[in-house]
Amino acid sequence: MSESMPGVAWHVSTRSDGIGGNCVEAGPLADGSNRVAVRHSKAPDGAVIVYTRGEWEAFIGGVKDGEFDFIA
Repeated sequence: MSESMPGVAWHVSTRSDGIGGNCVEAGPLADGSNRVAVRHSKAPDGAVIVYTRGEWEAFIGGVKDGEFDFIA
């Protein structure tokens, strides 16, 4: 089922391959809540996960610290 997220300014990483659409899109919710929506670029009408500002900051911090470097 589609998760309508009107007003979200979706962003795709510049590191995306741009060929197969294998990337995530993220954007701030337009309601001023400081929450971030995330979806798969191949399924823009599919499920959306919404994170609080604290959750998003924790995730980004973990990425920067290398905590998600699962592929060697």
